[in-house]
Amino acid sequence: MNRFWIILTVVVVGLIGLFFVVKKDDTSTKVSVDGDVNKVLKTDHVRGNKEAKVVLIEFGDFQCPGCGAAYPVIKSLESTYGDDVAFVFRHFPLTQAHPNAFAAARAAEAAGEQGKFFEMHDKLFESQTIWGQSTDNQQELFEGYAKELNLNMDKFKKDYASEEVASRINQDRSIGQQDFDVKATPTFVLNGKKLDPSPKNQSAFAKLLEDTIKKSQKSN
Repeated sequence: MNRFWIILTVVVVGLIGLFFVVKKDDTSTKVSVDGDVNKVLKTDHVRGNKEAKVVLIEFGDFQCPGCGAAYPVIKSLESTYGDDVAFVFRHFPLTQAHPNAFAAARAAEAAGEQGKFFEMHDKLFESQTIWGQSTDNQQELFEGYAKELNLNMDKFKKDYASEEVASRINQDRSIGQQDFDVKATPTFVLNGKKLDPSPKNQSAFAKLLEDTIKKSQKSN
């Protein structure tokens, strides 16, 4: 009997621990968003033409290898189609699989508070294999990147730890879950339609954008 109660206690404690893990990352609460989630929101980070009729949204995770592989493809597409497409990045950190992802998103948002979101975005993807494998000093690495970007370090550290930044990240993740049923990264949404599956390579992605741009021009 004593052994039975010991096992039962361990199971109960384990379930309580699981509950708190789930609650910590729970984003099921409906968020209030000012605007159409299929288009560019005021809170979005955008490259390219913000006024474009073609909007490509990426729900991404900075620690995700798939997002890291997609990064140079999207970067190239931005250079080619930036006049005709709004390229939007929204956060979707998969924290159970990628324990450093939320911290990386914080670093990008904190840089964004000083007008350098995409500069940090690029550094995070280009150095993903370094900080992504860190177990205890990722914040120190992020602060190093912030110094390289000549950010105000006091402000960066304050914003990095702020509730406002965490809420901003969770809003993106909630939009992904609630409006687009995002379950993996990267997930792309083109003019309100989730691309499932995503284009297999850069050429396929480029053709899809070109076709969408042509359709938007004909509808004018």
